[in-house]
Amino acid sequence: MSTNGMESWAVDLKDVGAIYPFQGSEVVMVIIGLVFWIGWHVLQTRHESAEIEADMAADRTGDETRKAIDRH
Repeated sequence: MSTNGMESWAVDLKDVGAIYPFQGSEVVMVIIGLVFWIGWHVLQTRHESAEIEADMAADRTGDETRKAIDRH
């Protein structure tokens, strides 16, 4: 089985194009990578926003924050 289309390596390599696996699928891989990267950032931002909102809701009066500032 060959992933690069070569049946024999007994050829002049200057006449051979790309010899790596999955040749021709670079654009698809870049698109998948970009979608994953942007999706991760969206999910991470949502998670962090929910966490910050929960922290803010836990201390609406600001007393805990003032105590923490005063300690340091």
